[in-house]
Amino acid sequence: MQAWLDSLLGVLALPQYGLSTLFIAAFVSATLIPVGSEPALFGLLHLNPELFWPAIFVATVGNTLGGAVDWWMGYGAHKVADKYSHSKTHLRALAWLERLGPKACLLSWLPIVGDPLCAVAGWLKLSFWPCVAYMAIGKFLRYVTMTVALLYIWPN
Repeated sequence: MQAWLDSLLGVLALPQYGLSTLFIAAFVSATLIPVGSEPALFGLLHLNPELFWPAIFVATVGNTLGGAVDWWMGYGAHKVADKYSHSKTHLRALAWLERLGPKACLLSWLPIVGDPLCAVAGWLKLSFWPCVAYMAIGKFLRYVTMTVALLYIWPN
């Protein structure tokens, strides 16, 4: 079993598979499923340092598309959210998001609250393309910062 797992991980680490695997990990991690894509990005770059910018780009695109899916899920979730619309915290958070508008999606990179933030932006019907643009900026900056920090801490 261990040999099979090692060979599978070896294949997925190859550049032609590594980027597609990274895309899937980044996409899934941006949905409401709590999976981190940073370990996949770091592992790929540790094995293939020449893929730094392509990997950052692929992770950003995958994570941003996952955030866009969150936006659409939020857009379609009016009835579920109406059930909680009377709490003070909920109303305060909605007022804050409405005041900031799509710029709030810059915070989509945050752990725990970032992905639900994208869904709430969709629920509030904030403009889709500006939200996606701000998501992409925030997620890109997170990937660059995290990857440079990890590669600095564990160079080889």
